[in-house]
Parts: sequence; structure tokens; C-alpha cells
Amino acid sequence: MSAVVLRYEGTRAPIREFGILIPTARNRPEQILSALRANPALGSESDWLIGPDGSTIARADLERVHDPAYVDRLFGDGLESVLVSVFELIDEHGAYHRYDPTIATRPLSQMFDGTLRALAGSYQCGREALRRGFCFYLGGGSHHGHYAFGHGFCVVNDSVVAIRRLQHDGEIRRAWVIDVDAHKGDGTAALARGDESIITLSVHMAHGWPLDLPELDADGSPHPSHIPSDIDVPVAAGEEASYVPRLTGALEELSRYPRPDIAYVLAGADPYEHDELPSTADLRLTLNQIYERDVEIFDFLRRLSIPQAWLMAGGYGERAWEPYPPFLSHALLRKT
Repeated sequence: MSAVVLRYEGTRAPIREFGILIPTARNRPEQILSALRANPALGSESDWLIGPDGSTIARADLERVHDPAYVDRLFGDGLESVLVSVFELIDEHGAYHRYDPTIATRPLSQMFDGTLRALAGSYQCGREALRRGFCFYLGGGSHHGHYAFGHGFCVVNDSVVAIRRLQHDGEIRRAWVIDVDAHKGDGTAALARGDESIITLSVHMAHGWPLDLPELDADGSPHPSHIPSDIDVPVAAGEEASYVPRLTGALEELSRYPRPDIAYVLAGADPYEHDELPSTADLRLTLNQIYERDVEIFDFLRRLSIPQAWLMAGGYGERAWEPYPPFLSHALLRKT
């Protein structure tokens, strides 16, 4: 096994340039890379850092996963209204919410170009993992993308889009998605429901968004955010000490499923105790607990010789980069 970090140049503009005031760090990937470059044990970055290979994501790739009518909106006049909804830019009273269009230097519509480039990175990450054994992408993880809508800052679901593309190309048959973002991977669970070729595991806050959404939509149909993953591990506030042991048990349960050709891991930093998004407040892991979380997953998949494609997923505020360098140093130094 070799291990690499994928830096996808120009994935997206800083979100503030669109007038969106969600507390995201402008330079999280660069802060991670600076810390890795300062580790002399890693050697030259040419040994572990790679860039884009020209991979692209086409409309047909999205339509394998998402409602064609929804995809039409993304490529047409409905794009801006989708983005307003996905990023929750207008509240129930019609007022701007974490949004100030007067400071925007780019139109909202340009965000989707970055989304497509980010999708390409998640797909390339999978291909690199199949070839090398491990790839960590400094982006991706849009697990709240559903069949006919997006929410939770996720327009489409990149891990499922990437998996379906890899399946379509004949590179894989089965995949696991291991999601340790603070929020439940609701879109991934819904998109993979009833499909034995994608097995989903989600370790997440027991309460709060998206689990506090109404169980029924306005038309009386079940809201898909409540569709269970194959394995769900809800962790309540104050249960942080049990997080890693419960993750270990869930991985043992996962190992009883047929072995996949690849595992996508959504390694959100938003369970970190210094995360600044209000909706992550119920889960406050220390740096060491997040390191133990990620090493547990990495070593588990490594023992089973399953290629690992890691996506950065959620993380908010100026300290959202801190959980990644310790784990990445661990992964990059294990060559076999």
C-alpha cells in the first residue's frame, strides 16, 4: 500500500465570496498541508501530495444518483433557488439568514462549477485508492444530498456519485461508506437504501439536525432524512467517552457484510470540541479522540486490505483544520 493526499486545485471559491456567512475557514486545506510539510518524517511532498488528473463529472454521472428533474434545475434556471434552499439563505420569515448579498463578489450560480470540480475530486480519490490503497482528498463529503433535493450545504451526494461512476466503469462492484461526520449521513442512507452493493455506517449526534426534521413532509410522505443507515450509531451529548468503543463495535458489525472493493470514509472534523457551527454542539470530541477515531477506521480497513478513499466532509471555524495532520501523518507513514 502507498498513501497520498489529493489536493484538487481550484475546487471552490471561499464561500464568503458568494455572500454566504457560514463559519468556514478560508484556507483549511492549506493549513493542513503546512502542518504536514513541517513534519520531517514525511519527506518531500512529491512523495505524498498529488493534484488533479483531469477527471470530470458529467450530467449523466449525476443522473445515475439524482432525479433527472432535479439535475435539470442544477443545469438550468432553477440553480439559484436550489442554492438558496441548500445553504438556508432565507429563513421562514423571508429574511436573509447567514447571507449578505451586498458583500458578494461572485454570483451564486458560479458555486455549481466548484461543486462539479469537487465531485471530480471525490471520484479521482476513489480511483487513486483503488490503485494505491489509500487516498485522502482535501474536499468532498456532501452526504446530505438526496435523490430530488439537497440540504445541509450539500447540493448533490459526491460519495454516491463517485461510487456509481466506479460501478458503471466496471472498476468496483461493492462499496462501504463509513461516515463519522457530526451529522447523520441522511442522504447517503436514503440513496443506498435497499441496495446491497452500498453498505452505509453512520456515527453521529443522537439529536439535532437532520434528525429533528419532521418525520412527514407537507404531503404526508415520510421524510427521507429519517431513513436508517445499514448501521447507525447515535451518540448523545455527554457520551464522548464511549464514542471510539462504540465505533469499534460498529466496525466489527460492518465486517460481517460481504467485503467491498472500496470504502469511502467521510472524516468530518465537526465533532471536534472547537467546531463553530451551532448545530454540532452536542458532540465535543477532543483532538486525541478524533485521532483515535480515524486511526481505528484506517487500521480496520488496512487489516482487511480494503482500499480507502477519505473525504474531508464537515468542519467549521478557524480550528477546523487541526484534527487532520496527526491522522494523515499516521496514514502516510504506513507504506505497507
